[in-house]
Amino acid sequence: MILLDGKRVAAEIRGELREKVALMKKKPALAVVLVGNDPASEVYVKGKIKACEEVGIISYSYRLPENSTQKEVEKLVASLVKKKAIHGILVQLPLPKGLDADKILKLIPPEKDVDGFSSANFGKIALGEDGVSACTPLGVMELMKRYGIEVKGKRAVVVGRSKIVGRPLAMLLLNRDATVTICHSKTENLKEECLRADILIAAIGKERFITADMVKEGAVVVDVGINRSENGKLYGDVDFENVKEKAAYITPVPGGVGPMTIAMLMKNTVDAAEKNE
Repeated sequence: MILLDGKRVAAEIRGELREKVALMKKKPALAVVLVGNDPASEVYVKGKIKACEEVGIISYSYRLPENSTQKEVEKLVASLVKKKAIHGILVQLPLPKGLDADKILKLIPPEKDVDGFSSANFGKIALGEDGVSACTPLGVMELMKRYGIEVKGKRAVVVGRSKIVGRPLAMLLLNRDATVTICHSKTENLKEECLRADILIAAIGKERFITADMVKEGAVVVDVGINRSENGKLYGDVDFENVKEKAAYITPVPGGVGPMTIAMLMKNTVDAAEKNE
């Protein structure tokens, strides 16, 4: 079993980006919008700002209170769109209840959508065109690539169909010539579907849901889930301790896909700045 060490690979990528940014005439700039005081969001935003500092990206943080109105958030995002010096805009999700995230995200033009959540960018990825990909799916693909895992011709099963992970990841796998199945809460015979997978990706947000009897011997297992249990420990969607005995490659939680997501956000921001030079 080989551990897919996202922490190590993400550090490598940040180093490569730092060298690239040092040669750029204009420094890339990322604006991060945080509404409310969700503890998990606070942690994610700190991680993103720290990564920006390491790479050499200028980061701007904009904080709005929990009780902000839809109009107030939209006004802030619209003002950031107009700023030429800002190459990427990120609205940290989830937003407080009562706010329409889709409406807010639609204000960000595709070229500044470094999260890759816009309909335009998703459409380009679905059509196999050059678009900005969502950071987590892109991170999964890059992690497998760096470990020399061949995707072409393999049977990939993605468990989860969210707009920010499952669906775009399935498209990226398809674009790399994998045979892709998307499973979800309504899938019949889920275990049998998973057992067919050469590459099994879990992105459903259910603690240790994928068990060893659902995994084919020698499969590549990628765990996108991050779940905090009652004892405060972090667990993925995969029962790591038992599944690792069967997998050829497996990601840990934490330290697998998470660091790759932030590394890809940095890459998307640098790419956006390059296109703007």
